[in-house]
Amino acid sequence: MGTDPTRSEDTPAPGGAWPSVRAKRILVGITGGIAAYKTATLVSRLAQAGAEVTVAMSPSATRFVSPLTFQALSARPVYTSPWEHLESHDPQHITLATGLDCAVVAPCTMDCLARLATGRADDVVTLILSAVDRARTPVLLAPAMNSVMWSQPATKRNVTTLREDGFHFIGPGEGWQACRTIGEGRMSEPEEILASIARLCDRRP
Repeated sequence: MGTDPTRSEDTPAPGGAWPSVRAKRILVGITGGIAAYKTATLVSRLAQAGAEVTVAMSPSATRFVSPLTFQALSARPVYTSPWEHLESHDPQHITLATGLDCAVVAPCTMDCLARLATGRADDVVTLILSAVDRARTPVLLAPAMNSVMWSQPATKRNVTTLREDGFHFIGPGEGWQACRTIGEGRMSEPEEILASIARLCDRRP
């Protein structure tokens, strides 16, 4: 069969295939926000597209969705502690970080933005990301928080710092939030995040 000329590389083919992420090694970092339930769909879509997905969760993330959920969806062990050595004996997870094609944090909370902006590496998500060379491997952040938290000057400063440091962003969008208000701060939908991952994988040197 011929290639459909109307379909770009970051558009899913019939059946939900995303050719740009097939066989790519992708880290999905999850931090402690209610939007973590959406990340289950993202991990499922990536796995169905043929990506090799590794999930890392901060301690607070595991209070929203069980690591077992992501283990089942990715068919791989889930990192929940800096002290776990699931794939090698490397205590700093350098091997995992250097072998990635792309990393995404979804949801990326206000606290996670602050940690990354100040160079902290005291949970497994920020620890792995601290060892990622962003000149070679893109890191995508999908913020998710209350609209007031998103509008805080500290958050704006941290986002500016992270953009200057080479992080990529998607969202947040505007809509209904868990605090029963409508405003900016809602995490982008899984398909939107997946499309951004596909584009970043295409551009990877």
